[in-house]
Amino acid sequence: MTRGNARELAVHLIYGREFTGEEPEQVVSVRLNKEYYEKLKTENEVYAERPSRNQLRYIDTVVAGVANREEDLNAQISKFSIGWDISRISRLTRAILQLAIFEILYVEDVPTGVAVSEAVRLAKKYDGDDTGAFVNGILGSFARSLTTDKPEEAQ
Repeated sequence: MTRGNARELAVHLIYGREFTGEEPEQVVSVRLNKEYYEKLKTENEVYAERPSRNQLRYIDTVVAGVANREEDLNAQISKFSIGWDISRISRLTRAILQLAIFEILYVEDVPTGVAVSEAVRLAKKYDGDDTGAFVNGILGSFARSLTTDKPEEAQ
């Protein structure tokens, strides 16, 4: 499984938490349970291969991180989604934005450009080209606003 597929799985789990209210650890253990996971193969190609240990660590980290910093991440989304109330942004797009901002700020081995381009890819895949442009605009503005976290990558 690629990091891109692991990222997509993480978005699914972050999005799912919006409906279930489950704790991040519970979401990961239930949704990535072998039997449950097998059933999802027919629904989406991203479930064709199970995550490796490294990918599971990444998924655990980002799902828990987004859950624990959801308020702060949403504040960043609100700040840079000028003219849009966060409640008007679809839950899936919000999950994509939350993950990308979390990666930019807290995941050392993910360059800012990769976080942005992967978020745009996922937004286009699930919500269309217009949403991809919207996500690119928000994340581009956010990345440019950074002065210390990953300055060489935010340009």
